[in-house]
This record gives sequence, C-alpha cells and structure tokens, in this order.
Amino acid sequence: MHEEIFPLVDEAGNVIGQAPRSVCHNGSKVLHPVIHLHIFNSEGKLFLQKRSAKKDVQPNRWDSSVAGHIDLNETSEVAAVREAWEELGLKNLEPHFITKYIIETDIERELSYCFYTIYDGDFNIDNDEVSDGRFWTIDEIRSQLGKNIFTTNFELDFNGFLNHGVESLISQYI
Repeated sequence: MHEEIFPLVDEAGNVIGQAPRSVCHNGSKVLHPVIHLHIFNSEGKLFLQKRSAKKDVQPNRWDSSVAGHIDLNETSEVAAVREAWEELGLKNLEPHFITKYIIETDIERELSYCFYTIYDGDFNIDNDEVSDGRFWTIDEIRSQLGKNIFTTNFELDFNGFLNHGVESLISQYI
C-alpha cells in the first residue's frame, strides 16, 4: 500500500521538507500542516463528525466538521475544500480563515489552519473516514467537554476560538 507523504513546515508554515504519514504520527513531533473546517448551519449549530474506528489517531471520537492533512504543493484553502468533498461529499464551499496555531499531542505536532463555513445542504458521508455526523448546539458541546467524547484537536479549537464569539463569527452569514 502506498503511504501518504506530508509536507513538513516551520512554525510560519513554510515548507522545509517532507515525511511519510507513519513518521508524522510516530511520536517524532515533526511539524506538518493540517486543516480544520468548522461547518455551521444557518441556525448557528456546528456539524461534528465521528471519526471512523479505522482511523490511526483518536478513532471513535467526535471531531471538527472536516479535518485532514494538507498535501504537498497544496494550499490550506484547497485542502479544506478537498477534505470536505472526500469526507462529507460537499462541493462549492467557501472556507473563511479563522486562525492557525500549533497543536501538539503525545504522538504528533501539527500546524492547524482553521476555517469555518455556513452550509444547510445534504451530506454524503464517507464511512471509511467518518462513522457518523450531526449538528450540535454550542451549549450541547460545552456540556460534553473533557469527557473523552471529542478529539483533543477539536477541544483545543473549541476552547481556543469556537467557544468565544461564535455568534459574531457567523452572524454576517445567517
């Protein structure tokens, strides 16, 4: 089986090398870029996906609407749109940049580019990547934090910026 090759980046996001997926996820802590796309509906609810049991990192946990690695020679915006198509079957999304920051867990270190979009259509979930998905209210998410329901990455995003000012973030679009 062909192993994915990810770009390695410095803290500013400049590509400085490349490495296979296994190296990026083996505790080496080499910095590699990812995207998190947060999909809100017009009611202000946030779509979360439940990671497949087949995932090598944090299986069976609820996660950002869309999350994935940025490919070599790919921009974060293109990666967000590509991953939304691959995981949820969504087309023609317009990702809006929120922030980027470094996430470090026990096995990896990622430069996370975070986006949001507003979407009220249907989803076509890829069950190899995602086992379930649904919209959550912000209060519902708040009540489940710290209970091993969500991925570490999602909780960092939520506590870092989604929990604060979500209404102002999306109000101009709903």
